[in-house]
Amino acid sequence: MSAPCATRLCGGRSLVAQISRISLLLRKRSLLTAITVKYSTTREPCALRYAEYGDPSKVVQQSSLSVPEKLEPNEVKVKMLASPINPADINTIQGVYPIKPDLPAIAGFEGVGEVVDVGQKVTKLTPGTIVIPGVNAIGTWCTHVVGSEDDWLQVPEGTPTLFAATLRVNNCTAYRMLKDFVNLKPGDVMIQNAANSGCGQAVIQIAAAKGIKTVNIIRDRPNLDEVRSHLKNLGATEVVTDSVGQKGELNRIMKDLPKPKLALNAVGGKAAITLMKYLEHGGTMVTYGGMSRQPVTVPTGFLIFNDVRVVGHWMSRWHDHHGNLKN
Repeated sequence: MSAPCATRLCGGRSLVAQISRISLLLRKRSLLTAITVKYSTTREPCALRYAEYGDPSKVVQQSSLSVPEKLEPNEVKVKMLASPINPADINTIQGVYPIKPDLPAIAGFEGVGEVVDVGQKVTKLTPGTIVIPGVNAIGTWCTHVVGSEDDWLQVPEGTPTLFAATLRVNNCTAYRMLKDFVNLKPGDVMIQNAANSGCGQAVIQIAAAKGIKTVNIIRDRPNLDEVRSHLKNLGATEVVTDSVGQKGELNRIMKDLPKPKLALNAVGGKAAITLMKYLEHGGTMVTYGGMSRQPVTVPTGFLIFNDVRVVGHWMSRWHDHHGNLKN
């Protein structure tokens, strides 16, 4: 997918997640697995817009838009530098995601841009500042965005462009899930599936930086050794395949580790049951995705005898509820 454009945005709540803290924990650019659109110089601003829900390849169209020359007092003009394509972007265009922007809409949940102009009353941002969106569904598949200064958050100086472009969704999701559900301490163990996803790789790095051991489950694949080596280099403690986990062989692999206190589930179906099987008594499983499109079914014994706690996490809701908190 190629070049995008300017749209006027009003209001919104600032994102106040631990941007600086996450940046310190995540140093390796190899975590970036999302496809990212990088914008080259174009003769005129343009956007990737959709006027109806449906197949992205059919409903998303490139269109030219005029960027206002004069800004409102509290507005900033941002030139987008890069924007990722996440599953949530595709689902939103399809009309199956809980967030449904008013149509016609410009696609894109996250990205990174450079402030190129500011209104007279703007005090937080200046031209040259590198920023990421601070509100949901701002429309980042474009060359420029014009909106309130409160719609943007400055990223730490020196943050790599592609890292900043993917900071709001996967990396913040990983950080919040490791922080908010279980009080993990150095030496504790957590387990996750979809470990080679963008979020999974961020989980590995943040956990390693905090001294938390990770057991990582990935799909069976021909290049298993390559993927395992990559995740190990990021800090993974153990990397195994779905088949190993479902056969119960993880007990042998994890014999020298404490039982996991936290499980992160992005798949559902049998993969979720596998995670619950290895949790310690009273452990917590957090579901944040359903890649298998199969329901999360909790065996009765896990609830009664293992006292497993099963919860969900949606990063967009966290941003909405906690966007103005500095915790």
